[in-house]
Amino acid sequence: MLRKLAALVASAGLVMTVACAKTDAGITTNVKAKMAADDTVKAYQINVDTNKGVVTLTGTVENPAAKEQAIIIARQTNGVTDVVDQITVNRAEATSGENLADKTADAARSAVDKTEDYAKEAGQKTENLAKDAGQKTENFAKEAGQKTEDLAKKTGEAVTDAAITSAVKTKMLADSTVKGLKIDVDTNNGVVTLNGNVSSKAEMDKAIMIARDTKGVSRVVSNLHVK
Repeated sequence: MLRKLAALVASAGLVMTVACAKTDAGITTNVKAKMAADDTVKAYQINVDTNKGVVTLTGTVENPAAKEQAIIIARQTNGVTDVVDQITVNRAEATSGENLADKTADAARSAVDKTEDYAKEAGQKTENLAKDAGQKTENFAKEAGQKTEDLAKKTGEAVTDAAITSAVKTKMLADSTVKGLKIDVDTNNGVVTLNGNVSSKAEMDKAIMIARDTKGVSRVVSNLHVK
C-alpha cells in the first residue's frame, strides 16, 4: 500500500514538473537558466518574456554572435513554439574597432610613403656625392698630370722612364674613356709598353694615343686586348 502511494506521489510530481516546464513562466525560467549557463550570452542582460509559448527576447548585445546564440537557446527550449527577436547589437564597439583598424592602416600607409620618400632623397644625395667625388678625382688627376709636364718643361731636364710612366698613368686616370687602373704601363728608354685588357677598341686606341702624346715617349708597344 505504501509503495503504491509513493509511486502515485512521484508520478504526480513528474506530471507537475512537466506541466510547469511548459507554462509561460516555466519556459521563461528555463530560457534564462540556459542563457546564464552559456559562455557566449551569459555576460549580457537579455530580457525573456513568454506568452502562450512565444518567447520574446529584448536587450542589447555587443556582437551578432551573442544575439544568434540567444535565439538558438530560446528555440531549443522545451515548450517554445516561436521566438520573437528584438535584441539589438550595439554597433559602437564594432565601429570603434573598425575606426581603430582604419587609423592603423592609414598610419602604416603614411609610414611606407615616408620611408619611400626618405629612400629617394638618400639615393639622390648619394648619386650627387658620387658625381661630385668623381669630378674632383678627374680634376685632380688632370691637374697632377699638367703639373708633371710643366715641371719637366721648366727644369729642362731629360725626362726619365719613371717620369714618363707616371705621366702616362696620370693622363689615363684623368681620361673618361680609358680605365687607367686596368692598364699596366712600362717604359724603357722612352719606349712605352701597354699591357692589360680593355672593354672596347675605342678604349684601346685612346690609351695608345695618350701614351704617344706624352712628352718623352719615342714609341708605343701595345699588348692590350679587347675583352
